[in-house]
Amino acid sequence: MSAAPLLIELFTEELPPKVLKKLGEAFGLAIYEHLVRLDLVVEDESEQPGLYPPIEFFATPRRLAVKIRNVVEQGAQRPLKIKLMPSAVALDSAGKPTAALQKKLAALGLQYILSVDKSVWDERISVEKDVLYHTDVASGALLSIGLQQALHDAITKLPIPKLMTYQLADGLDSVQFVRPAHGLVAMHGANIVPVAALGLEASNITQGHRFQGEKNIVLTHADEYETRLDQEGGVVASFDKRRAEIERLLFVHAEQCGDTLGEREDYLALLDEVTALVEKPTVYVGMFEQEFLEVPAECLILTMKLNQKYFPMFHSEGGLSSRFLIVSNMRLDDPRKVIEGNQRVVRPRLADARFFFETDKKTKLADRLPKLASVVYHNKLGSQGERITRVREIAKAIAQLLNKDEVFQAKVDETARLAKADLVTDMVGEFPELQGTMGKYYALSEGIDRDVAEAIEDHYKPKFAGDTLPRNDVAMIVALADKLETLVGMFGIGQVPTGDKDPFALRRQALGVLRILIERQLPFSLDQALIRACSAFAQPFFSDGPRELLLNFFEDRLRGMLREQGYTVQEVEAVLAGSTVKPPPVRSDEPVFKVLESLKAVHAFAQLPEAASLAAANKRIENILAKGGGFPSMPIPAKFVVDAERLLFEALTAARSKYDQHVLSQDLVGALQSLAVLKEPVDHFFKDVMVNVDDIELRSNRIALLEDAHLLMNRVADLSKLAS
Repeated sequence: MSAAPLLIELFTEELPPKVLKKLGEAFGLAIYEHLVRLDLVVEDESEQPGLYPPIEFFATPRRLAVKIRNVVEQGAQRPLKIKLMPSAVALDSAGKPTAALQKKLAALGLQYILSVDKSVWDERISVEKDVLYHTDVASGALLSIGLQQALHDAITKLPIPKLMTYQLADGLDSVQFVRPAHGLVAMHGANIVPVAALGLEASNITQGHRFQGEKNIVLTHADEYETRLDQEGGVVASFDKRRAEIERLLFVHAEQCGDTLGEREDYLALLDEVTALVEKPTVYVGMFEQEFLEVPAECLILTMKLNQKYFPMFHSEGGLSSRFLIVSNMRLDDPRKVIEGNQRVVRPRLADARFFFETDKKTKLADRLPKLASVVYHNKLGSQGERITRVREIAKAIAQLLNKDEVFQAKVDETARLAKADLVTDMVGEFPELQGTMGKYYALSEGIDRDVAEAIEDHYKPKFAGDTLPRNDVAMIVALADKLETLVGMFGIGQVPTGDKDPFALRRQALGVLRILIERQLPFSLDQALIRACSAFAQPFFSDGPRELLLNFFEDRLRGMLREQGYTVQEVEAVLAGSTVKPPPVRSDEPVFKVLESLKAVHAFAQLPEAASLAAANKRIENILAKGGGFPSMPIPAKFVVDAERLLFEALTAARSKYDQHVLSQDLVGALQSLAVLKEPVDHFFKDVMVNVDDIELRSNRIALLEDAHLLMNRVADLSKLAS
């Protein structure tokens, strides 16, 4: 049966731009996977593998579409195998069907098997492991039926944030979808597939650009779709191709202006959004007056990107340019009116930003603090003013843990006191994304110490995965205090993240705390920091209530963080389980950054050829010790009766000496690698020695020897976790 490409397009009103790409891929993938399950998508042996993608996604502001290569009208026949019943129940002593089997066959509609000749019975009935089976061949699925099911599933399961209910053309019925749909294309090669969805019957007619393309484009083949939409419809149907073209045009125009687009990660989100707003894009250059550059660049950039979807440009030597780039859905020979219109629109926005900035500077940050007493932080945790008091107390405690002098502590307190003052400024009221940033600018305009001003901006960092850490120690301490206050407070009132629900971004806050503690190698434990954070809240309501929950929470975050750095699950678990001489890292008195030293050592040990054997032996030792406790911890060499006992004891003594030398020189990698010599003596011990003998004295001495081995092998981490 010959295969042909299948095209499905759903033509709609303007779709939500921020989820367009996701919707397009979900729509196409759902249809593709459904047809694959029905064996309606086949491989074309004449094609070079990987030359053509089996599926192509299309998504524009007004359409979701997919083209699937090599689809057949009917799937291959499928073998059917139905379990009937045990042969002892199905057949009598003469091998004839019993009444029970006859009843079962009738219930399944298979009674025909009883009225045909024996050759059919032998072909269709088989016995496997004393169970009777009926085998048959089912006809393959039809494309028209399979595609109808696939369309229904794809539309039903789309990740749509909010559905619209709208009436159909008949004025009687209504349907639900993300936006009203006005057209459905379903073509298999040159043929229309008779399917329907959202009150629409499938056709071969698609529509071009709203203003600069053919309204109705009659397709004669599914393969024409992308080319004819581009040439006749003025539409670049592929989201990825449209995105690449926009970025290319942005670079071309920026280069012509002698400017740059800045860091790519800073404009990627906007690039995705404007790709979802246009069908056949072009780029124009706009300008604004130089006087607006007196306003902090962050304000102008946010205004242009957030409100107008413009791309700001930057001078090659640094600093914001007064030129910006407009991504337009209209390709015009004379674009002056479009450019002038956009320039007229952006000026009032920039003027508002300048007005907010100048007005805000008239009131000092310290004079704004009383207003924070009326800004609710959380109804169970009080106002932002009360929160500032707690953050100041925690920050002071952390500065003392770091043995900072009084001058430094004064900077920390000033930062913690003023860090939230910009929340009640006009600029942050208009652009909440600028909190912290505007606090820095207002502090500098007042002549406040630069360390404090920069710390006001940085105390929110790190804000996301991969974000930079606070740039100075003052900011680092206040950032820790701010995050710990949030975590302790929210956990204290029961706002613990569950599943994918984390409305207060507590997972992100915890990761920020861990990153600061580890990357800045702060010399105090997480538990010490939590104790001081808990003490900043009113007693006895909080006491140590959330502390244990938070330790578990931090441990889970640390586990994920370490795995993302490339360590295996077994290596991470070995370290987070703790050791024979200290508790798990999160609950230890040691600084959290020490966990990386242990993890690097465990990783190096795990690469040794002896590692697997020693890890397995360690697990075996743990199991024996768990059953045979209560014996002296020190083995007595005089009581050894087997050479393997003596050899293990001597190997432990020698290894311990080398191990201790490595530990003294802070070489944990060398310490663990020195354990490799234990493989042979441990193997011989378990081969030649019976531990649980009847002689209590002998048994206790052997268990003591194993306890000694266990203590040495697990001083850095629980190596038994490396056993697969």
